[in-house]
Amino acid sequence: MKVVILCGGLGTRLREETEFRPKSMVEIGGRPILWHIMKIYMHYGFNEFVLCLGYKGEMIKEFFNNYEILNNDFTIELGHRKHIEIHANSNAHEKSWKVTLVETGDKAMKGARLKKIEKYIDGDEFMMTYGDGVASVDVRALLAFHHNHGKLATLTGVNPVSRFGELKVKGDQVQVFREKPDDSTGLVNGGFLVFNRRIFNYLTEDDNCDLEIGPMETICQQGQLMVYKHTGAWFCMDTIRDVEHLNHLWASGKAGWKVW
Repeated sequence: MKVVILCGGLGTRLREETEFRPKSMVEIGGRPILWHIMKIYMHYGFNEFVLCLGYKGEMIKEFFNNYEILNNDFTIELGHRKHIEIHANSNAHEKSWKVTLVETGDKAMKGARLKKIEKYIDGDEFMMTYGDGVASVDVRALLAFHHNHGKLATLTGVNPVSRFGELKVKGDQVQVFREKPDDSTGLVNGGFLVFNRRIFNYLTEDDNCDLEIGPMETICQQGQLMVYKHTGAWFCMDTIRDVEHLNHLWASGKAGWKVW
């Protein structure tokens, strides 16, 4: 089964990093967050990826084109650059990855990006996620949940820890104050979706075709959208503060998304 990863956004809230590179190439522990996402899926046996490229997509192409050389020892015969012998390191587990990189446009919205890779999806279903979020989602359990309900789409619902104090007020008076509650009852779309290929019927290649606004709302109204509730680790990288936090977790051995 193919795993589609959206890697085309501008990442405007992360300008400190995305001025120089696409958001999915911002590093955690010396590796792009995209690599971490792919490692999660690989852990559960999924190693065929379709990357929807946009802003600075050439950097992602270069990363994978040079991946084996950058991550292994190699011998090169100078003057004969085609004669390169790769000495695979024992920790280079990504050699089984099959990655299709697709230019989907600098300005295309998510629905258009997804529609533009339809020809690379050769099965009745596929998985999709965003290129800026990591989690300890049990992908096999997610897929089993999707198969059990038989609907068109499944998204992973998460309960993110609030960064801010929560206030409950009446008029101008604060009745309840809780500092950064971690038990909020509201679920949000945490990515890690599973789609039947019928999703493409709801999309167009028009750059203004979104995914969440319009198609997903319609699917929901038709009773075809289900939620897989994930209570474990989930992190989204939106700001420089998020980048620093994720790097701190990785460095301290507390990266909850590291299931491999």
